[in-house]
Amino acid sequence: MATLRAGLLGVGMMGRNHARVLREVEGIDLVAIADPGGDPHGVSGDLEVLPDIDALIEARIDIAVVAVPTRFHEDAALKLAEAGVHTLVEKPIAHSLEAGRRMTEAFAAKGLVGAVGHVERFNPALQEMRRRLEDGAIGEVYQIATRRQSTFPVRIADVGVAKDLASHDIDLTSWVAQSAYASVFAQTAHKSGREYEDMIAVTGRLANGIIVNHLVNWLSPMKERVTIVSGDRGAYIADTTTGDLTFFANGTIPLEWESISSFRGVSEGDITRYAFAKREPLRMEHEAFRDAVLGVSNKVVTMEQGLRTLQVVEGALESAVSGEPVKF
Repeated sequence: MATLRAGLLGVGMMGRNHARVLREVEGIDLVAIADPGGDPHGVSGDLEVLPDIDALIEARIDIAVVAVPTRFHEDAALKLAEAGVHTLVEKPIAHSLEAGRRMTEAFAAKGLVGAVGHVERFNPALQEMRRRLEDGAIGEVYQIATRRQSTFPVRIADVGVAKDLASHDIDLTSWVAQSAYASVFAQTAHKSGREYEDMIAVTGRLANGIIVNHLVNWLSPMKERVTIVSGDRGAYIADTTTGDLTFFANGTIPLEWESISSFRGVSEGDITRYAFAKREPLRMEHEAFRDAVLGVSNKVVTMEQGLRTLQVVEGALESAVSGEPVKF
């Protein structure tokens, strides 16, 4: 396998994780790290900490990972595209749709791999769920609901919870269902005194008719990362924090309790927690990026897909202001 020379821009929380994984993945050699703020956590090891994206490009890298605040994504990505460097940009793709379009067009024009770090697609629970859904395990899918709640992160200052976290749920929902969004309606709240929202509730419908809803906030004392898919044979619950997948089957045993047996709908059936291999999602994301660059396969989240996710997020924020649903 050919070895790709990799560069990393940004050594914050996500940058630190990217640096660790880049050093572990076969076929990738992390040769350069840049961050205008220096390296207070010692991520660079024996590498010199370069001052900016221009210095990173001068290190003759083949691929780059951009893990800086969202407002800086466009400038870095356009310079990397011009230099002919395949690039993985952390999600969301950009701070605006216009910036995301410019990035997408720049990489397409150069024939480069441009990817977005929607890492949840590589979560083992969601990958196992999607495989089983493709096999028709629960028949027709009715609804996909997600909950993503946690305490406030000090690492985020330039976007709200919709772009930082809800973008995960919107992307993974469309990917699991293999359908684009048709419409969304949303409500937001501002409780922490910041410019951006720290809570959003989204409801909508996919193009294939599946109803979706997402509850996302930075106002919860507990961390929750749950995706629930309900269909005519039962429901899957994926806990993406632990990588667990559980199936709740619709009951087939006749009910003898009179007060509930008169209800002709769904009853409780068997509960199954699946056992399967669980690999680190970030490592799988980097392997997919490497393979796409080498032309082996292309399982990355493309910039085009990242742009569509941002469009839905922007639509949800627009709906929260107008009080009206947004159609795509």
